[in-house]
Amino acid sequence: MQVKRFFAADMRQAMKLVRDELGADAAIIGNRRVAGGVELTAALDYQLPPEPARQPNPALEAELRKTQAKIASAHAELTTRAQSDAGKDRQLLGAQPEAKADPLAAALRQKPVAPAAAPADNRALEAMRSELNGLRELIEVQLGSIAWGQLQNRRPQQASLWRRLQRMGLPAELARVLLEKVSSVQEPRQAWRMLLAHLSHAIKTPQAEPLEEGGVIALVGPAGMGKTTTLAKMAARYVLKYGAQNIALVSMDSYRIGAQEQLKTLGRILNVSVTMVDPGQSLTQALAPLARKRVVLIDTAGLPASDPALRMQLESLAGRGVKARNYLVLAATSQSQVLKSAYHSYKRCGLAGCILTKLDEAGSLGEVLGLAIGHHLPVAYLADGPRIPDDLHVPRSHQLVSRAVSLQAPEDPSEEAMADMFAGLYHNPARRAG
Repeated sequence: MQVKRFFAADMRQAMKLVRDELGADAAIIGNRRVAGGVELTAALDYQLPPEPARQPNPALEAELRKTQAKIASAHAELTTRAQSDAGKDRQLLGAQPEAKADPLAAALRQKPVAPAAAPADNRALEAMRSELNGLRELIEVQLGSIAWGQLQNRRPQQASLWRRLQRMGLPAELARVLLEKVSSVQEPRQAWRMLLAHLSHAIKTPQAEPLEEGGVIALVGPAGMGKTTTLAKMAARYVLKYGAQNIALVSMDSYRIGAQEQLKTLGRILNVSVTMVDPGQSLTQALAPLARKRVVLIDTAGLPASDPALRMQLESLAGRGVKARNYLVLAATSQSQVLKSAYHSYKRCGLAGCILTKLDEAGSLGEVLGLAIGHHLPVAYLADGPRIPDDLHVPRSHQLVSRAVSLQAPEDPSEEAMADMFAGLYHNPARRAG
């Protein structure tokens, strides 16, 4: 029997280590939370050790019987003595209620409350909760592996489509919905074409280009997403088409070094007015002199979600007097968790859609398309290079899907990755795949 402990950041990584080291026949015999992750104890060919047979010991048993007899005799003697003393007390003091005769004894008979037990109970509850969470993660990993294996055996065409969608980087929940729409199609090529058609239909684009609609347009998003560069492309695009008289630029970014100077330089090149809004200054008042402009583009600061200044900035953009259409700028090179965090941080100002940037640097488009589809964000513009304004495009959903297919990974995901993806679907039983 081979027993070994494994440490990892989460249960899925720990299970992968077990499979790689001991194989699929290994048995998990223990799990617990530790600093920095989880600890699994696994065994190969594990068998419970037989319970050792008890050997009789006559001498020890005789001593135990003597001790038990002495304890019983002493208990009987104490009981008799207590009854005798109580009778003498009643004769001397007269018959009185027991509670009044000996209040100390009555108080002692009550079970005292142990306040010190509460912290211990809390620690035990936390330990139990941690162990249950570990068991839940372990079960999810096992269920994901079983579900993926059954899908490959029973519906190999569906399994093949799952792999292709994962190569594109699409989220598991979106892939499940798409596959349900083509579950009745038997021919593989037709199923794939129909699946891509459904994906294209799920990507929303504005009926009219935002610059054509006019009004106040604000670009929001975390730092590094390309807000200022995208704003420059939009401004140049408008000036080349309609001239510089009816457009103005506004900067709310007084935090990043050189941000306002960068926008002032752009304004001088395009011959467009630039207004700076300092922290604490009313955005409504700053926009009042620009009411005659057909288009006003606002560049915002990319602040951390925990920064109080971000909340003030979003509240200003959501104000009734501003009437801004806010577009979330998302870099296609960002990780899925970064994209989700950006959406949840900036949705408070009310989002009219999103702008996808850095498509020329992206390794896949599935993650950013999955977020736009999942949160019903129309894709307003695409930016795929540094040239101003040439690398700014109005999106077409079928072209986005074709681009996502062309960027898919060259190799199928591993069996462990597919099992982990199915395990993630088991967080909600209603979202199970297959």
